[in-house]
Amino acid sequence: MEIFTDREGQVILKKYSPIGELSEFASGYAETLSKTTGHIACITDKDTIIAVSGGSKKEFLEQDISSELEQLMEENEVYTSKENSDISLPITRNDNKQRKFNAQVVYPIISNGDTIGTVILMSKDAKSKMNDVEKKVAQSAATFLGTQMEI
Repeated sequence: MEIFTDREGQVILKKYSPIGELSEFASGYAETLSKTTGHIACITDKDTIIAVSGGSKKEFLEQDISSELEQLMEENEVYTSKENSDISLPITRNDNKQRKFNAQVVYPIISNGDTIGTVILMSKDAKSKMNDVEKKVAQSAATFLGTQMEI
């Protein structure tokens, strides 16, 4: 729990997010991921999307993550859509189950043995697939962000 005060002296309580401390850094990293891969890149903590690039900030930034994404984090699982035939994994709570993304890879950010967030790459392009390159890029980003939290 973090405690702040606003300009009028009111006390503000906010749930602590370890990766939230890196939100400015995560934004730059998401931008680099998006430019490098050509896909939408999102970085989450355990509750919300803290960085997005290549996609609508209004649609993603600071949105609560879906229960399906929370479940992946609890199980420390890597998710990759299969052959573009899956219904896409909902990313935010307000996603409906429509297939919005044709290809996705979700990699957990692990710090000190705990999942503290995810790195997500996704594409709306019908011909796009997430292959080993995207998986390795997401894995590298998640590993790097996780080690930054351990320092």
